[in-house]
Formats: sequence, structure tokens, C-alpha cells
Amino acid sequence: MASPLGELQLVLEEEVVRVENALLAIDEEVMLLLVALDQVGDLLEDSDVIRRHVLRDHLRFTSAEVEAAIGRCFALRSEITLARLRLAHCRSWAKELRYWHSLMKAAAEQLEDHRPPDGTLEEGLARYRSASRQVFQTIDEERMRIARDMHDGPAQSMSNLVLRAEILERMVDREPERAKAEVQSFKDAMKGVLDETRQLIFDLRPMTLDDLGVIPTLRRLVNEFRAAEGIEGRLSVIGTERRLPAATEGALFRIVKEALVNVRKHARARSLDVLINLQPQRVSAVIKDDGEGFDLAAVEARLAREPHFGLISMRERADLEHGQLEILSQVGRGTEVRVTLPIES
Repeated sequence: MASPLGELQLVLEEEVVRVENALLAIDEEVMLLLVALDQVGDLLEDSDVIRRHVLRDHLRFTSAEVEAAIGRCFALRSEITLARLRLAHCRSWAKELRYWHSLMKAAAEQLEDHRPPDGTLEEGLARYRSASRQVFQTIDEERMRIARDMHDGPAQSMSNLVLRAEILERMVDREPERAKAEVQSFKDAMKGVLDETRQLIFDLRPMTLDDLGVIPTLRRLVNEFRAAEGIEGRLSVIGTERRLPAATEGALFRIVKEALVNVRKHARARSLDVLINLQPQRVSAVIKDDGEGFDLAAVEARLAREPHFGLISMRERADLEHGQLEILSQVGRGTEVRVTLPIES
């Protein structure tokens, strides 16, 4: 019979291999999506030329030909939008898997160096399994949220656009002037769907995080939070803005974002301050609100019975980067989240 330590090592090894296989599958899907986007993009350029030609001289074409030209462009644009959304989801999912892969590998490496005293291995194994269940439950919940947001947002909006496109097709011959006016409304609706899709992509994995860095991304996050929640929100930066290691930027962004999610859900705040302090060897963030606050001791006591995945995620991200996370709160006096991450040279 395998010892508890051997069983724990086996569980870790199996999880690491499973995550590595999942990463390989995602990398392959990303490559296929990139190729498909290039191919569909070329098709869309050609179809758009045909569409513009048909609309300029629509009297020379049958209604079926006009309908085919418009429908082809719309179908290709929808295909590109969905492919980009799937690509963003794959990249975000790969980022999360790499995070948990690093966490499990680190746990395996520490296992030999920090063996617990006799009699505690079974408890350690039980805690690990519980943590694993929490991790995959969080992942499943996030997938459900993404699917729901896609269904209620871009997918529903694009279905409505298809109906409007069909109406426009019937109007082209019968009421050309009215159809021309409706085209502008249709374009505005398309822009709304595009903005909605971009926001969903930003929530999954902001492109600005890779292109511009964490400070511009956090600035946009705070601005959008302020506009959406209707409260005062400020982001201040101490030190010279610069790019940080990718892992540090990702961890800092996710921790600040989760803190803002908690403010939105629970704080009922009127104002929010986010302070980023960039130093040569570390970066710190303070997220402070003037909301209702909470009994920190009571919340800490409930975490073991009713895990708060947001708090767990924030702490684990900080721990993975060898950082520190501190939460200060009192009922009626707001909440302050402090995180400090070292910057490896």
C-alpha cells in the first residue's frame, strides 16, 4: 500500500501531466485559430469589395445577389468576431493553467525539503485535494460566467443583427432611401456589439497588459470601474512607469481586479483609491475604499468552512510570486487591500 507521501506525490505528478497536456492542446488550438483568422480576413476583404460594388449599383443586381453579398460579409465578420473571442479565451485559459502548473510544480519541489511531521501527511493530502477541488470549481464557475456573458451579450446581439440584416435586404429594392438611413443604425449596432466583445476580451485577458504593460491596463480598469459604478475613482503612481516581468504584471493586475470586484459586490463605496508604488526591487499596490467594511476576523474564520474564491485567488497569486498580501477592514470604516510583489532582476 502506498504511503500518504507517495500518494501525494502521485497526485501532484498526475495533475502536472494533465495540465501540461491541456496546455499543448490549447497551444495547438491557438495556432489553428490564428491561421483561420488570416484566411477569413482575406476572404472578408474580397467579400467587402464585392459588397460595396453591389450596393453602389444595386439596381443592376437581383435581390438575391444583394442579399448574398451582404450576408456573406456579415457571416465572415461574425466568424472573425467569434474566433477572436475564442482566441482571447484560449490565451486567458492558458495563462491560468500555467499559473496552476507553476503552483503544483513548486509544491512538488517543496515536498522533499519540507516534509511534515509524522501523523500530518493524511491531513496535508486532504487539504491538497480540497484545494484542488476549489481550484477546478473556480475554473468551472469562470467558464460558466464566460458562456453566460457570451450568450447574453455578443451572441444575442449578433442574432438581433441577423434579423435586422434580413429586413435591410428586403428594403434595398423597395425603399432604397429608408434602407440607406437604416444602414447607419445597423452600423451603430455593429459597433455596439464590437465594443461589447472587446470588453469581454478585456475581462478575459487584456491585450494592453501584453502590449503596454500593467500600469496603462490598471488605469483603464479604474476608469471603466468609475464610469460603470458611478463613484469617485483614482489611480496614482509613485515612481517611474516601466514594464515589469510578465508574471509580476499578471499577478498585480489580477489582484487589483479582484479587489475591485469585491468593492463592486460588497462595499457600497462612494470613492476608491488605487496607489501603485514602483520601486527598483518591488512593486506594491494599495486599494482603499470608503465602503461599509466588514469584520475581518469573522470572515477569516468562515474561509475554512465557506471558501471565498476571490480572497483565496488573491493570496495564492501573491504567494506564487513570493509576495505579501494584507487586508485591513473595520465595519463602517471601509477596506484596504495591500499587496507587495518582489521584482526579480
